[in-house]
Amino acid sequence: MNWFTRFLTSSLGQKVIMSLTGIFLILFLLVHMSGNLQLLSDDGGRSFNIYAAFMSHNPFIKVISIGLYAGILLHAIQGIVLALANRKAKGHKYSSGKVAGATWASKNMALLGILIFAFLCLHMGDFWVKMRFTDQLTMVTYAGHDEAVQDIYSRVNVAFQQLWLVAVYLIGVTALCIHLVHGFQSAFQTLGLTHKKYTPLINAIGWIYSIVICAGFAIMPLYHYFLR
Repeated sequence: MNWFTRFLTSSLGQKVIMSLTGIFLILFLLVHMSGNLQLLSDDGGRSFNIYAAFMSHNPFIKVISIGLYAGILLHAIQGIVLALANRKAKGHKYSSGKVAGATWASKNMALLGILIFAFLCLHMGDFWVKMRFTDQLTMVTYAGHDEAVQDIYSRVNVAFQQLWLVAVYLIGVTALCIHLVHGFQSAFQTLGLTHKKYTPLINAIGWIYSIVICAGFAIMPLYHYFLR
């Protein structure tokens, strides 16, 4: 197992971990966005609240969520470790290195990661913590559904009536989009899945995926602020 430990702690091993956790989180974003699009349903929150209750109480989802939290934490830690190592090796900040063909996103992934992590903490504190650890959310019942569920929809609607919070979410989603575009391409490159014929297609898919995912997240606060 010594070789495996050495690999995981090596620069290449850390990049592989970043890539694998990044791909896992990229796939999670699709699932999360798809479920949250029910916030756009014109049914008073029924669809979203029932969906949220299912996600909160399903044993399988609970197990997956543990892996999700671990993935986020590991991805963030590895990102910090690589950024510090890069800064030490080059003698200056990660975001200021001059590399031929490097994009703004590639030179500022650490900064983007910090913005996304701060946004994530705000997001979880505003909704997830209140849902799991407080009694601030009221319980509602719906015809055809046996059990009362938390009215998270109303909390979302109230939160997104505040312009500053909508602005923060849009900034967070923009940072996520830029981070995803580069991260999607970088993950395949790190794992050796590159080919002069297919890499342009992979890059195009990364762009499309990132824009679709982030547009889906961005439309939710805008919809509630302007139309609800």
